[in-house]
Amino acid sequence: MRLVVFGFGGYGKTVADIATQLGYEITFLDDVIPDHPLSSFTDYISSDTSFIPAFCNNAFRLEWIEKIQQAGGQLATLIHPNAYISPTASVVEGCVVLPHAIINTDTTIEKGCIINLGAIVDHGCVIEEGCHICLGAIVKGANRIERLTKIEAGEVIEARRWPV
Repeated sequence: MRLVVFGFGGYGKTVADIATQLGYEITFLDDVIPDHPLSSFTDYISSDTSFIPAFCNNAFRLEWIEKIQQAGGQLATLIHPNAYISPTASVVEGCVVLPHAIINTDTTIEKGCIINLGAIVDHGCVIEEGCHICLGAIVKGANRIERLTKIEAGEVIEARRWPV
């Protein structure tokens, strides 16, 4: 299966690394690549191709997810094999979960989120679309993280700070 990665920066290369480990053949699109601009993405829409916008800008990433879906493209969900996802958790399309991340019991990760290296999202949380839970950040139980929020590296969000 082919994966089209939007963005040729550091995060795009990280996403491609995970996807390669998962068996995908990678194609990059980025406006810095003259023969592979972002606007050419519709040329790649097919039944054996998925897409993942790999931009750290939450709003820009979510904007591209909407464009892909409106054009009929399939979004990938990439979960590194060294991440732990509870069987009762839900991680939806367009998300990337990096190594050593933990998504615990009854948690929902909505469209287009990044759960970065070593991040922990505890039980009963809702991470709304387009969020980025950065390296080593911890979201303790029963929190709702609002759409497009970035929780910084190492930050700890106390339990029920923003109740579900």
